[in-house]
Amino acid sequence: MFLGQASIKYKEDVFIQGYGSVVGQKEGEGPLGSLFDEVVTDPNFGGENWEDAESKLQEKIANTAIKNSGLETKDIRYIFAGDLLGQLIATSFGLKNLNIPLFGLYGACSTMGESISLGSMCISGGYAEHVLCMTSSHFASAEKSFRFPLGYGTQRKFSATWTVTGGGGVVLGKAGGTARITGITTGKIVDYGCKDKENMGACMAPAAADTIYTHLQDFETSPEEYDKIITGDLGYIGQTILLDLLDEKGYRIEKNHMDCGLEIFDSEAQDTHAGASGCGCSASVLCSLILGNIGNKTWKKVLFVPTGALFSPVSSNEGQSIPGIAHAVVIEAV
Repeated sequence: MFLGQASIKYKEDVFIQGYGSVVGQKEGEGPLGSLFDEVVTDPNFGGENWEDAESKLQEKIANTAIKNSGLETKDIRYIFAGDLLGQLIATSFGLKNLNIPLFGLYGACSTMGESISLGSMCISGGYAEHVLCMTSSHFASAEKSFRFPLGYGTQRKFSATWTVTGGGGVVLGKAGGTARITGITTGKIVDYGCKDKENMGACMAPAAADTIYTHLQDFETSPEEYDKIITGDLGYIGQTILLDLLDEKGYRIEKNHMDCGLEIFDSEAQDTHAGASGCGCSASVLCSLILGNIGNKTWKKVLFVPTGALFSPVSSNEGQSIPGIAHAVVIEAV
């Protein structure tokens, strides 16, 4: 089943049996607003603080995805999930009441790709009948953790992206649904020495380019085989770098490349500068626009490549660079 350096091609497809997305008010006011399952206008999601808000968000995402799959909580064998906060507190506090065995994951903003990769391997290997793969982010909790609390009123650089308040989840199984996972390519850590935490696109683009290149080599395929090659949250700056890096390797993907960070907001009208970011960016776009277009056969085959910046406040404040990682998932229509 394994191909080349870092890929797996499943002998039997893994199916997305259901999915769900929940976002905040700003995301609901963007171009994709009507596609999300739920738009919550309360930024606290009924919680007591920003971290509690993201926990409440995670619980909503999980319940929505399970409900949309036609299953019940007791039918889910494992959850593969994570978030951006220290020790995955949004995930652990948000999902504890579901009483489902959990694999907690940290891939930064690539976590949706990591969760689907591991979840689909679990299903393909026969270790579970149904698993839930999900992630989230919250603008305020992320700003507090990685940059400055909102109360500081700091000015954002034009290279900065806006962390999405929201997320998505998919239920995987061996049959059913309108989309199937046929392969994955696992990314490796790529570090070009970028240290600017307000330019995430530049930090992550080299990893996205490496994973896409590796995938095309491992599968012995071309960009033209995909209706869309979809990165997670590179934004305008990261997209430019990605296209240049792949062009140097002999691949042109301009015609079919899409970045979730450029889809979820109207950058000018909503003042999001370079675009959107966060674990919830690619997850919410996947569980609305992408899977919707696959379900109605607008797109028959896509390469979904969530991107992540692997750093913490500690490493950044100590002057370390910000490495990137990206995981690719092949999703096809049923």
